[in-house]
Amino acid sequence: MIMEDELPGEKPPSAKEIVARGKVELRVRRAGVIQRQEFVVKKGMSPAGEYPYLFLDKFIDLSELIRVSEECGLPATAKNGSVFPRGKTSSDFAHLLKH
Repeated sequence: MIMEDELPGEKPPSAKEIVARGKVELRVRRAGVIQRQEFVVKKGMSPAGEYPYLFLDKFIDLSELIRVSEECGLPATAKNGSVFPRGKTSSDFAHLLKH
C-alpha cells in the first residue's frame, strides 16, 4: 500500500553521477499530480568557489524541493525558492566540480 504522501519510484543516482550527466529526471508532485520533471545541473558561485545545484524552471512545493534536495544530495532551485540538504552549505559541494 502506498501512502498518499510517498512517491513510488527508483532511487535517484548519486550526486557525482548527476553532476557528470548534467541533468536528472525525477518524479515530483506538482499541483497534486505526480509528474516526471527534468532538473538541469547549473553552477552557482560562493566564497568557496563554484558549486553545482539542480534547477527546475517551474514552480513546485517547497516540501517537494526539499525532498529532491535530500534524496539527490545536491542543492535544488525552482522558480519559488532554493534549498540545500539538511546541514550542508555551498562549500560542501564545491569539490564536485573539481576534476
